[in-house]
Amino acid sequence: MRAVMILTLLALPLAAQQPTIALIGLRHSHTWGHLESIVKSSPAKLVAISETDPELIAEARKLTAPDVRYFDDYVKLLDQVKPTMVWAFVENNRHHEVVLACAPRKIHVIFEKPLAATFQQAELIRTTARKHGIQVLTNFSPAFTPAYYAIKAKLDTGALGAPWRLRVTTGHGGVFPKSGRSRIFHEWLIDPVKNGAGALMDFGCYNVLYSLYFLGRPTSVYAYALHLRPADFPLVEDGVTMVLTYPKAVAILEQSWDLPPNSSGFEIVTYQGAIRMQDGKLESRSGREPAVPLAAPPLPLERSSPIAYMVHCLAANRPVEGLVSLDYTVAVNEIIDAAKRSIRSGKPVSLPPARP
Repeated sequence: MRAVMILTLLALPLAAQQPTIALIGLRHSHTWGHLESIVKSSPAKLVAISETDPELIAEARKLTAPDVRYFDDYVKLLDQVKPTMVWAFVENNRHHEVVLACAPRKIHVIFEKPLAATFQQAELIRTTARKHGIQVLTNFSPAFTPAYYAIKAKLDTGALGAPWRLRVTTGHGGVFPKSGRSRIFHEWLIDPVKNGAGALMDFGCYNVLYSLYFLGRPTSVYAYALHLRPADFPLVEDGVTMVLTYPKAVAILEQSWDLPPNSSGFEIVTYQGAIRMQDGKLESRSGREPAVPLAAPPLPLERSSPIAYMVHCLAANRPVEGLVSLDYTVAVNEIIDAAKRSIRSGKPVSLPPARP
């Protein structure tokens, strides 16, 4: 009996050290896949959820354990539960509001992409996070996908020469459910204030991230928008093409809610070859040689998910880095804002030098 008591006491500090996570909002369609993963297997324990919509709460209760607490006010959640981190699934234009509440309480934050609805809001998030010393991670799924690191590793060898053209097409057919647990998501996704734009924000943020990762910061941004289905999307564009210019390269980025299935694709062309990805098939080509598969080794465990990476960074006392970092994700919002200005003016928009 005494041995059992000793083992129990020894285990208490370890249990106390387990990171905890709370969800703020259930208003993004990505919520549900992530919630299922958190419940099944996560390095952080789910302790609370804040939401006001009864239908969304009922859906979440089907997935969560009885001890998960529910709140209709996320500030009360923060003060009473004091989680290590939160994952906010709210409208894009509320992201900075969440950080303003969490940062003084030293609670770290994960967002679903993008970081914010506007560049100004993104900068406010970065300034606030740095002032209070919290970590902010924006979940861009490519950051947890081995293929993109394999592409970068191949380019970094120099075997294919320098990349000079990136072309990416992303999107889907724009069929959004108007009932069920994705109802609210659809409502704010087609709102230019709450989302920040339409297809430009929804898929353009991914494409801009690719451009930053593989080519760096562009010197100018040109964009034009299509409004093919005004009955479905009365207030926002359903398609945008962006052209990002560099001193010795160009990125042609297409994002649309009007695409048939299997229309997305990725290609980066270099002076001596190319790398392509289509339908999950990754291949590289050197000169006139036939294309060959490009292997994508699995990522380390700590890079397997947003929560795993956040927990790793907190345990190691190191900043969130790479594609999900504030510097990358603020830059995404900056370029999206430049694209919106270009659409309004019909002219390219020059970018200033990167801010420190």
